[in-house]
Amino acid sequence: MAVRAVRGATQVAEDARDPIMEAVGELVTEMLAANDIDPADVISMILTSTPDLVSCYPATAARLAGLEDVPLLSATEVAVPGAMPRVVRVMAHVESQRARSQIQHVYLRGTEGLRQATAND
Repeated sequence: MAVRAVRGATQVAEDARDPIMEAVGELVTEMLAANDIDPADVISMILTSTPDLVSCYPATAARLAGLEDVPLLSATEVAVPGAMPRVVRVMAHVESQRARSQIQHVYLRGTEGLRQATAND
């Protein structure tokens, strides 16, 4: 098996614990499902949030989504002027037999354009 990185992002409706937990839980679940990844195959996960999200750690939602013993890290994104607000981004390092080109990155709740938008930065 190879180590692969799976990216994802979601936008949260408001800076409150429940909306963050719901959106991040949905994102993590979809990232694993889209790539046929068992939680046991997740090596580590980095979760970042825009500076306007301060109500809870996004990693808490990942933990509750079934990643009980996976090393998780929450961090704050750079405050870029004009950036999309209330966004949580994820990069999961996983063991997978898929080729890098077969990895499905998951962008939910209005973040679908982020991957293309940052490709030119």
